[in-house]
Amino acid sequence: MLLFSLLDWLDFKSIFLFIFVFLLVVDFQKRRNPPNFPPGPWGLPFVGNVDAGFNHRVMNKFGNIFSVHWGRDKVVVVSGYKLAKEALVTQGDCFLDRNISPLFDKVFKGNGLSTSNGYKWRRQRHFSINHLKNFGEGKRTLELHIQLESNFLCQAFQQEEGTRPFNPQHIINNAVANVIGSLVYGKRFDYDAADFQNLLQRMQQTLLLAGTQQAQLYDALPWLFQYLSGPHEIIYSNYGMLTSFLKRQIEKHKRDWDPFNHRDFIDAYIGEIDKKKNDAEAGFNIENLVICTLDLFEAGTETMTTTLRWLLLYMMKYPEIQGRCLQQTAKYIFHQNRLSVLRSILPLNVPRLCNKDTYVGGYFIPQGTTLLVNLSSVLHDWTMWETPHRFNPQHFLDENGCFRKREAFYPFSVGRRMCLGEQLARMELFLFFTALLQRFSISPVPGQEVSFDTQGNVILGPKPFHICVKDR
Repeated sequence: MLLFSLLDWLDFKSIFLFIFVFLLVVDFQKRRNPPNFPPGPWGLPFVGNVDAGFNHRVMNKFGNIFSVHWGRDKVVVVSGYKLAKEALVTQGDCFLDRNISPLFDKVFKGNGLSTSNGYKWRRQRHFSINHLKNFGEGKRTLELHIQLESNFLCQAFQQEEGTRPFNPQHIINNAVANVIGSLVYGKRFDYDAADFQNLLQRMQQTLLLAGTQQAQLYDALPWLFQYLSGPHEIIYSNYGMLTSFLKRQIEKHKRDWDPFNHRDFIDAYIGEIDKKKNDAEAGFNIENLVICTLDLFEAGTETMTTTLRWLLLYMMKYPEIQGRCLQQTAKYIFHQNRLSVLRSILPLNVPRLCNKDTYVGGYFIPQGTTLLVNLSSVLHDWTMWETPHRFNPQHFLDENGCFRKREAFYPFSVGRRMCLGEQLARMELFLFFTALLQRFSISPVPGQEVSFDTQGNVILGPKPFHICVKDR
């Protein structure tokens, strides 16, 4: 009777206000930080500090380690070489797991190489590294694949030479995709293959959309935004097209699979499924194969394409360095295993999850906290680089003009979760770039200033640009 009397006394607005205040109190309690937790800005109720991890004003105010809230997650952001090394190397085992965002969990479901954890991740990564060694990096066959694709790339540039300025992105993207494609599913596609070009454009669109504020809001409030229109719908549609393409490649491999002749990653993985059929926790199954191939294809295509586009921009901006690169390609600034102008195109490392209580920079980081490492800040750390905000290949040359290794050079991240295709990437960058540089003189559009304006948050790429090429 008392309950009914109370309900009669309260009107709808009062009930709504009570619920709202109650939820605010609960949210505040959940956001309370433990003692000695890194400081950070106040966030909005329920949503938190959307986009604060990329905000330089926050870094300037709180320093190289600070905390934010993304939805229900406590996030610690670290910058600079010293703290990045402490988190990823010294405390690397504490931050070995991934914190899977709701946006990507619907697609990856804890599978693959980038989002799996624990025993499954160790088995998948070990297998993939061995495949890279056996099918490419340990053999000359992969180098021959890249050299062959370099010829196709130069031919495509040749068709544009002397006609008009052109955007090199789609040509480079196709060439890079063909290299990782030869490794993953043993096939290349012509540069005028419309369906494949559409697939690559969808992949670029997905990574751009994933870095938008709307996508981050989806991660903060997935229970709400899954019912609303937004970029997540396009992201899921694009991933559906990508996984359908990869599933077709897998089905073709299953039909003509030869246990004694593994042509590529898919063939080798199919063989591993049979070997590990009694080890279900290792995760060797067709569903995981789809996500592993997606990881390799996506990471091996977009990052390489973006890096090559940055290299072209730098060569247009600094023609004197372009000339030095041409004259002394193998001896000085560039080396097949040490591409010195390589920059970090992943502004923040993929989020890590703290798996046990620890300390970073003297601050307490409790289990369950998400860690973001600002990789871009490592390459701009004034304590480690003479001119951190200026393009300066001399950073990698000693007083005799010979290559010197730099401690604070993390373009592929560092630690046990670092990029497993680093050697492949270095070989590909060297062979593609030197092939273009030896064949063509690269210059900007007459009357236009070279711009280093960027786009994207997941991958930090230059905005679309045009170039002019001329036979040397």
